[in-house]
Amino acid sequence: MLVKKYNAEVVSIQNSTQGVYTLEMASSKKFKFAPGEFLHLALDEYDPSGAWPESRCFSIQTNPEEENIKITYAVKGRFTQRMEEELIVGKNIWLKLSFGDLFTQEHSKNNTVFIAGGTGITPFLSLFTDKSFAEYTNPHLYAGFRNRELHFYHNELEKAQQLNPSLQTTVFYQDTEGIIDIEKIHASHLDAGAFFISGPPAMIKSFKQYLLSKGVEENKIKTDDWE
Repeated sequence: MLVKKYNAEVVSIQNSTQGVYTLEMASSKKFKFAPGEFLHLALDEYDPSGAWPESRCFSIQTNPEEENIKITYAVKGRFTQRMEEELIVGKNIWLKLSFGDLFTQEHSKNNTVFIAGGTGITPFLSLFTDKSFAEYTNPHLYAGFRNRELHFYHNELEKAQQLNPSLQTTVFYQDTEGIIDIEKIHASHLDAGAFFISGPPAMIKSFKQYLLSKGVEENKIKTDDWE
Protein backbone atom coordinates (compact mmCIF):
# COMPACT_ATOMS: atom_id res chain seq x y z
CA MET A 1 0.00 0.00 0.00
CA LEU A 2 1.24 3.49 -0.89
CA VAL A 3 2.64 5.43 2.05
CA LYS A 4 1.01 8.84 2.51
CA LYS A 5 1.57 11.74 4.87
CA TYR A 6 -1.33 13.29 6.76
CA ASN A 7 -1.61 16.52 8.69
CA ALA A 8 -3.87 15.39 11.54
CA GLU A 9 -5.60 16.98 14.51
CA VAL A 10 -5.84 15.38 17.94
CA VAL A 11 -9.59 15.24 18.64
CA SER A 12 -9.55 13.30 21.91
CA ILE A 13 -7.17 11.96 24.55
CA GLN A 14 -8.60 9.23 26.75
CA ASN A 15 -7.77 6.52 29.26
CA SER A 16 -4.89 8.36 30.88
CA THR A 17 -4.15 5.83 33.59
CA GLN A 18 -0.68 4.83 34.76
CA GLY A 19 0.93 6.56 31.79
CA VAL A 20 -1.22 4.93 29.09
CA TYR A 21 -3.12 7.13 26.63
CA THR A 22 -5.47 6.57 23.70
CA LEU A 23 -5.28 9.26 21.02
CA GLU A 24 -7.96 9.83 18.40
CA MET A 25 -6.90 11.82 15.36
CA ALA A 26 -8.76 13.29 12.40
CA SER A 27 -7.61 14.48 8.98
CA SER A 28 -9.21 16.17 5.99
CA LYS A 29 -7.87 13.26 3.87
CA LYS A 30 -9.31 9.80 4.40
CA PHE A 31 -6.86 7.49 6.15
CA LYS A 32 -5.97 4.49 4.00
CA PHE A 33 -4.58 1.35 5.63
CA ALA A 34 -5.30 -2.34 6.24
CA PRO A 35 -5.98 -4.06 9.58
CA GLY A 36 -2.80 -4.78 11.53
CA GLU A 37 -0.70 -2.03 9.98
CA PHE A 38 1.16 0.74 11.81
CA LEU A 39 1.98 4.41 11.37
CA HIS A 40 4.74 6.92 12.12
CA LEU A 41 3.75 9.85 14.35
CA ALA A 42 5.79 13.08 14.35
CA LEU A 43 5.37 15.87 16.90
CA ASP A 44 7.42 18.49 15.06
CA GLU A 45 6.27 20.38 11.99
CA TYR A 46 6.87 18.64 8.67
CA ASP A 47 8.20 20.67 5.74
CA PRO A 48 7.54 18.76 2.48
CA SER A 49 10.72 20.24 1.02
CA GLY A 50 12.81 18.74 3.83
CA ALA A 51 13.30 15.51 5.72
CA TRP A 52 10.62 13.75 7.74
CA PRO A 53 11.01 14.81 11.40
CA GLU A 54 11.76 12.50 14.32
CA SER A 55 8.89 10.07 14.74
CA ARG A 56 7.87 6.85 16.38
CA CYS A 57 5.86 3.83 15.19
CA PHE A 58 2.48 2.94 16.69
CA SER A 59 0.01 0.20 15.80
CA ILE A 60 -3.27 1.44 14.36
CA GLN A 61 -6.12 0.49 16.67
CA THR A 62 -9.11 1.32 14.47
CA ASN A 63 -10.44 -0.48 11.41
CA PRO A 64 -10.08 1.05 7.92
CA GLU A 65 -13.75 2.01 7.63
CA GLU A 66 -13.68 4.35 10.62
CA GLU A 67 -13.32 8.03 9.81
CA ASN A 68 -10.78 8.83 12.52
CA ILE A 69 -7.73 6.87 13.57
CA LYS A 70 -6.72 5.75 17.08
CA ILE A 71 -3.53 4.59 18.72
CA THR A 72 -2.78 3.69 22.32
CA TYR A 73 0.66 4.29 23.78
CA ALA A 74 2.45 3.82 27.08
CA VAL A 75 4.92 6.42 28.32
CA LYS A 76 8.26 4.61 28.24
CA GLY A 77 10.95 6.80 26.69
CA ARG A 78 11.82 10.35 25.69
CA PHE A 79 9.53 10.52 22.66
CA THR A 80 6.45 9.22 24.48
CA GLN A 81 7.24 11.57 27.36
CA ARG A 82 7.09 14.42 24.86
CA MET A 83 3.75 13.09 23.64
CA GLU A 84 2.40 13.07 27.20
CA GLU A 85 3.61 16.62 27.81
CA GLU A 86 2.81 18.25 24.46
CA LEU A 87 -0.31 16.60 23.07
CA ILE A 88 -3.58 18.36 23.77
CA VAL A 89 -6.95 18.29 22.03
CA GLY A 90 -6.75 20.54 18.97
CA LYS A 91 -3.00 20.11 18.41
CA ASN A 92 -1.85 19.39 14.87
CA ILE A 93 0.61 16.56 14.29
CA TRP A 94 1.93 14.64 11.29
CA LEU A 95 1.27 11.00 10.50
CA LYS A 96 2.84 8.77 7.87
CA LEU A 97 1.07 5.52 6.99
CA SER A 98 0.73 2.74 6.44
CA PHE A 99 3.40 0.13 7.13
CA GLY A 100 3.46 -3.58 7.93
CA ASP A 101 1.80 -6.76 6.72
CA LEU A 102 0.67 -8.50 9.90
CA PHE A 103 -2.63 -9.85 8.55
CA THR A 104 -1.98 -9.59 4.82
CA GLN A 105 0.62 -12.35 5.13
CA GLU A 106 -0.70 -15.75 4.09
CA HIS A 107 -2.10 -17.51 7.15
CA SER A 108 -4.80 -19.92 8.21
CA LYS A 109 -8.05 -18.40 9.47
CA ASN A 110 -9.09 -21.63 11.22
CA ASN A 111 -8.45 -21.97 14.96
CA THR A 112 -6.26 -18.86 14.92
CA VAL A 113 -4.68 -17.88 18.24
CA PHE A 114 -4.00 -14.23 19.07
CA ILE A 115 -1.70 -13.48 22.04
CA ALA A 116 -1.40 -9.87 23.25
CA GLY A 117 0.54 -8.26 26.06
CA GLY A 118 -0.65 -4.82 27.20
CA THR A 119 -1.00 -2.29 24.37
CA GLY A 120 0.03 -5.11 22.03
CA ILE A 121 -3.69 -5.80 21.71
CA THR A 122 -4.18 -2.73 19.50
CA PRO A 123 -3.23 -4.19 16.10
CA PHE A 124 -5.56 -7.11 16.81
CA LEU A 125 -8.43 -4.69 17.49
CA SER A 126 -8.04 -3.18 14.03
CA LEU A 127 -8.82 -6.66 12.66
CA PHE A 128 -11.37 -7.69 15.27
CA THR A 129 -13.57 -4.65 14.50
CA ASP A 130 -13.23 -5.04 10.73
CA LYS A 131 -15.85 -6.93 8.74
CA SER A 132 -13.15 -9.33 7.48
CA PHE A 133 -12.90 -10.77 11.00
CA ALA A 134 -16.08 -12.74 10.29
CA GLU A 135 -13.99 -14.96 8.00
CA TYR A 136 -12.11 -16.49 10.96
CA THR A 137 -13.30 -19.79 12.42
CA ASN A 138 -12.98 -20.33 16.19
CA PRO A 139 -10.42 -17.58 16.87
CA HIS A 140 -9.12 -17.29 20.44
CA LEU A 141 -7.63 -14.17 22.03
CA TYR A 142 -5.34 -14.32 25.05
CA ALA A 143 -4.71 -10.83 26.45
CA GLY A 144 -2.55 -9.93 29.43
CA PHE A 145 -2.59 -6.67 31.41
CA ARG A 146 -0.75 -5.56 34.53
CA ASN A 147 -4.11 -4.92 36.22
CA ARG A 148 -7.80 -4.37 35.48
CA GLU A 149 -7.42 -0.59 35.11
CA LEU A 150 -5.28 -1.12 32.01
CA HIS A 151 -7.96 -3.14 30.20
CA PHE A 152 -10.08 -0.46 28.57
CA TYR A 153 -10.78 -2.30 25.33
CA HIS A 154 -14.17 -3.76 26.30
CA ASN A 155 -16.14 -1.88 23.61
CA GLU A 156 -13.92 -3.13 20.80
CA LEU A 157 -14.07 -6.70 22.09
CA GLU A 158 -17.86 -6.52 22.32
CA LYS A 159 -17.97 -5.41 18.68
CA ALA A 160 -15.61 -8.26 17.78
CA GLN A 161 -17.94 -10.74 19.49
CA GLN A 162 -20.84 -9.41 17.43
CA LEU A 163 -18.88 -9.68 14.18
CA ASN A 164 -17.65 -13.18 15.01
CA PRO A 165 -19.63 -14.98 17.74
CA SER A 166 -17.10 -17.86 17.71
CA LEU A 167 -14.42 -15.60 19.24
CA GLN A 168 -13.22 -16.79 22.65
CA THR A 169 -11.38 -14.38 24.91
CA THR A 170 -9.19 -15.17 27.92
CA VAL A 171 -7.79 -12.27 29.93
CA PHE A 172 -4.91 -12.43 32.41
CA TYR A 173 -4.37 -9.76 35.07
CA GLN A 174 -0.77 -9.96 36.23
CA ASP A 175 -1.38 -8.57 39.71
CA THR A 176 -3.91 -11.31 40.57
CA GLU A 177 -3.49 -14.14 38.06
CA GLY A 178 0.09 -13.92 36.86
CA ILE A 179 1.44 -13.54 33.35
CA ILE A 180 0.23 -15.16 30.15
CA ASP A 181 1.13 -18.87 30.22
CA ILE A 182 2.42 -19.79 26.76
CA GLU A 183 2.82 -23.44 27.76
CA LYS A 184 -0.89 -23.80 28.59
CA ILE A 185 -1.91 -21.87 25.49
CA HIS A 186 0.12 -24.14 23.24
CA ALA A 187 -1.17 -27.28 24.96
CA SER A 188 -4.74 -26.06 24.44
CA HIS A 189 -4.23 -25.27 20.75
CA LEU A 190 -2.26 -28.10 19.20
CA ASP A 191 -4.50 -27.68 16.13
CA ALA A 192 -3.96 -23.90 15.81
CA GLY A 193 -3.81 -22.71 12.23
CA ALA A 194 -1.59 -19.79 13.22
CA PHE A 195 -0.31 -17.93 16.26
CA PHE A 196 -0.18 -14.12 16.22
CA ILE A 197 1.92 -12.55 18.99
CA SER A 198 2.01 -8.83 19.86
CA GLY A 199 3.40 -7.08 22.91
CA PRO A 200 6.72 -6.27 24.58
CA PRO A 201 9.72 -7.44 22.51
CA ALA A 202 10.94 -9.81 25.25
CA MET A 203 7.52 -11.50 25.38
CA ILE A 204 7.36 -11.87 21.62
CA LYS A 205 10.84 -13.39 21.48
CA SER A 206 10.33 -15.88 24.33
CA PHE A 207 6.86 -16.99 23.16
CA LYS A 208 8.08 -17.52 19.60
CA GLN A 209 11.10 -19.50 20.82
CA TYR A 210 8.85 -21.68 22.97
CA LEU A 211 6.46 -22.44 20.11
CA LEU A 212 9.36 -23.27 17.79
CA SER A 213 10.83 -25.58 20.44
CA LYS A 214 7.52 -27.46 20.50
CA GLY A 215 7.60 -28.05 16.77
CA VAL A 216 5.26 -25.30 15.61
CA GLU A 217 6.24 -24.39 12.05
CA GLU A 218 7.80 -20.95 11.78
CA ASN A 219 5.39 -19.90 9.04
CA LYS A 220 2.54 -20.42 11.50
CA ILE A 221 4.00 -17.87 13.97
CA LYS A 222 3.31 -14.24 13.04
CA THR A 223 4.74 -11.47 15.21
CA ASP A 224 4.12 -7.74 15.46
CA ASP A 225 7.72 -6.91 16.24
CA TRP A 226 8.47 -3.84 14.13
CA GLU A 227 9.94 -2.08 17.17
